Amino acid sequence: MALCENDIYTLSNSGDLPDDKLYELISTDRFDSLLYSEADRIRRERYGDAVYIRGLIEFTNYCKNNCLYCGIRRDNKAAERYRLDKEQILSCCKEGYRLGFRTFVLQGGEDPYFTDERICDIVSAIRKEFADCAITLSIGEKSKESYRAFFLAGANRYLLRHETADNEHYQKLHPLEMSLERRKQCLFDLKEIGYQVGSGFMVGSPYQTTENLIADLRFLQKLSPDMIGIGPYITHKETPFADKQSGGLELTLRMVAILRLMFPYALIPATTALGTIAPNGRERGLKAGANVVMPNLSPVGVRKLYELYENKICTGEEAAQCVGCLDARVRNAGYRIVTDIGNVKR
Repeated sequence: MALCENDIYTLSNSGDLPDDKLYELISTDRFDSLLYSEADRIRRERYGDAVYIRGLIEFTNYCKNNCLYCGIRRDNKAAERYRLDKEQILSCCKEGYRLGFRTFVLQGGEDPYFTDERICDIVSAIRKEFADCAITLSIGEKSKESYRAFFLAGANRYLLRHETADNEHYQKLHPLEMSLERRKQCLFDLKEIGYQVGSGFMVGSPYQTTENLIADLRFLQKLSPDMIGIGPYITHKETPFADKQSGGLELTLRMVAILRLMFPYALIPATTALGTIAPNGRERGLKAGANVVMPNLSPVGVRKLYELYENKICTGEEAAQCVGCLDARVRNAGYRIVTDIGNVKR
């Protein structure tokens, strides 16, 4: 049977649909209005109008990996590389705390310079000074022992997008030395250790099919993550995918709404990538079910250098220092920024 409005309510009530119904829902814009309104209703049932803010600190753009889509890939010789030291990172946290942030997200490439010892030293220093804050790491694939060491040092959240749950598609996006099996194992290791875990995927990445997106949803059902971050794939001229088309806003918003209905408890960011492809992209993300924004706390001088994709917005209202500007935009969209730690509500 063809997709109908009742299927949206079924998804809203049960959190699931058969593959054929999901395929049609992902592939058509006919039900977008109802989908968005149901997603907003569900997020308000669980989280009200609260939008949680996370202070993003992009502390290194060195990376040992060579992912074909990424602007900080190892073989991008045009990238201007940088690293922040512990004092610079702590300074970012102090500034963020003063501005009201109670979650810090340390994100970086897989940089061998930052050994387990260095990461633990940084994390424990943040934990000592900001005991009432959440510390999130987003530094890629590590051993289970490394993840446990970071956890014991004081990190309590970890973000690791799986990017695509289909092995054939994964191999088209990554070098041979990387494996989807390894990435998935990292996510389950993190859950077992006790982290609040975030995963997610790109929308509109090269060679992606609707079946791939359904596989992403099915994998997330198995993982049951606390946070789900998705954003449109955006091309970068210094990668092998320089001539590939970027992902679209509407499909990304549709996937945000589907995720909200399938995972009503999840913390879902309205990403910088959404704001990059459309001036009102993040506001539309919030209206489609997202409930997190991640303003940039990195030093102004390095923000443009952490360029996973081109034309990333790096000044103005995505900056943590302009949280008042962001608050006004969020209020205009019908929500309000809250400054508490913002734990998941399962």
